[in-house]
Amino acid sequence: MIVIVDYGMGNLRSVEKALDKAGGKVKVSNDPAEVRAAGSIVLPGVGAFGDAMERLKKRGLDAAIKEAVAAGKQFLGICLGLALLFEESDEHGVHAGLGLLPGRVELLPTHLKIPHIGWNRVAAQKDSRLFDGVPNGSYFYFVHSYEVVPRLDSDVLCRTEYGCEFVSGVERENIAAVQFHPEKSSSLGLRMLKNFIT
Repeated sequence: MIVIVDYGMGNLRSVEKALDKAGGKVKVSNDPAEVRAAGSIVLPGVGAFGDAMERLKKRGLDAAIKEAVAAGKQFLGICLGLALLFEESDEHGVHAGLGLLPGRVELLPTHLKIPHIGWNRVAAQKDSRLFDGVPNGSYFYFVHSYEVVPRLDSDVLCRTEYGCEFVSGVERENIAAVQFHPEKSSSLGLRMLKNFIT
């Protein structure tokens, strides 16, 4: 069972529908016990980093996610779900994240049009089963104002060019996360979700 973590922020329905269409057995839940018991976990999200962490902590979902990941459960973060993996963000003050990966979250360069909204190429930096059947340099759909800055290059899964180069995905062992929205990225997004399921 794939559990989509519901902490009151994000486009849960579209993620649920996309995972279902990709062949997943899916449940949306805000119950920490169900997150711990999940076969795999998806953490989506749209909105402010600090608000998201506050809601996760209030429900005990932060600890449940960390325990599930430590137990080896497959994890996929989407958009804000990518940012929350890191140690801290400077969005509207400094806020601590889940700390599952070393690094921080910073505002995209201010000379760019922010938020970054639209289709951009994603260039894989290493082999990953997430990209099976997805041509390197394919276009995916983005909506974001902040970028993740991993401390370790080995955690970088893919990069994207938008007036600057930024990290658009990370992967380490059972943890993967992307800045773009696979659930809004047509057939290639569905292929990526199917790869995650299998």
